[in-house]
Amino acid sequence: MRIVIAEDAVVLRDGLCLLLASRGHEVVAAVGDGEALRACVHEHRPDIAVVDVRMPPSHTDEGLRAAIQIRRDHPDLGVMVFSQYIETRYAAQLLAGGARGVGYLLKERVADVRDFLAALDRIAAGETVLDPEVVTQLMGASRRGDALGALTAREREVLALMAEGRSNSAIADALFLTYGSVEKHVTQIFNKLGLPPSDGDHRRVLAVLHYLQA
Repeated sequence: MRIVIAEDAVVLRDGLCLLLASRGHEVVAAVGDGEALRACVHEHRPDIAVVDVRMPPSHTDEGLRAAIQIRRDHPDLGVMVFSQYIETRYAAQLLAGGARGVGYLLKERVADVRDFLAALDRIAAGETVLDPEVVTQLMGASRRGDALGALTAREREVLALMAEGRSNSAIADALFLTYGSVEKHVTQIFNKLGLPPSDGDHRRVLAVLHYLQA
């Protein structure tokens, strides 16, 4: 296979190049950022891109966003996301664009080189290869999104203000509601998000986390 690697950790990038070359694959380019990945895919037209999630300049999600873009531009390109991190929003976008020939593996969970190489072969053959933990988190994100979808427009407004750290009194002032109305909306938010009263959990914080994660 003709492979490009996008990995900003030089030692790991060089190690992947040596590993793949030793197994008869051709690494046509090895780069350290998303812009360079897009350029080398356009130039070399590889079979597969192996991409890390966090790369320069912000080391957040540049690699995964670049993977989404190159799949849009080159739908037949196989993409393996190979990272320490799970970024559910962009991972869902990558899969939504067509899961055929897409993989997402976690570096620390690949215990055998043969498993990594087998995953590349499967992706090249058009299969989807996902680490079970990636699947679990994607499903969790989907459930959170479904729960938020059950909220009314007013409840979403209340939750958004909760996420800003506003008290019920401040939310009432901002939305021109009575304090009692805000309390009812907050109670409905807790119910719809499946957050029962608990001595051990702070429901307001958990509701905000649902909102931010979705």
